[in-house]
Amino acid sequence: MTLLRIGSRKAHPLMSSTSSDAIVARRLRVVRKSKGLSQRELARRAGVGSGTISQIEAMTMQPSVSVLKKILDGVPMDLATFFSFELSGQDASVYRRGEHVDIGAPGVKYLLVAPQRPGRSLQMLHEFYEPGKDSGRRALSHEGEECAVIVSGTLEVTVGDEVHVLKTGDAYYFNSNTPHRFRNVGTEVCEVVSACTPPSF
Repeated sequence: MTLLRIGSRKAHPLMSSTSSDAIVARRLRVVRKSKGLSQRELARRAGVGSGTISQIEAMTMQPSVSVLKKILDGVPMDLATFFSFELSGQDASVYRRGEHVDIGAPGVKYLLVAPQRPGRSLQMLHEFYEPGKDSGRRALSHEGEECAVIVSGTLEVTVGDEVHVLKTGDAYYFNSNTPHRFRNVGTEVCEVVSACTPPSF
């Protein structure tokens, strides 16, 4: 089993060969899926060839630093964030606060629990939305079900044609195939703990 840990000070993964292909492929896949992007859509946003993302994730292509930076600009995410965790071969049943991986964007923090646990049937996120921030311009839609509890703050939840404003202690549960979107309409940070099955990333 592999586990992602934040704060690595090891050599840049692109400095090695075979192992770095797997590292970059795994991380790129997590980042891409967290944004609800297909391989083709990310390639379009980044201005790279339509098959580039597929080749990197399949480990048939090792991108240069400049190409990887260009791809991450389409997310957007910087290289430092992308390489801010290391792979560990230790099994784990407990994950400390500093071990969760942030796959969010500016103003929106999505802390993914156990991102590299193989065969996961559950996805759990500890989410933080700054005032006015949202899950993206486009509504999300993917296989499965998801639910969450609002820990603090105010969250506007749009599911299909329905719009609800949830506050501390409120919760949501819906079929993820229905287009959905989240936005902090309050004046303080909104904290949410969510779960989704099967995992979308």
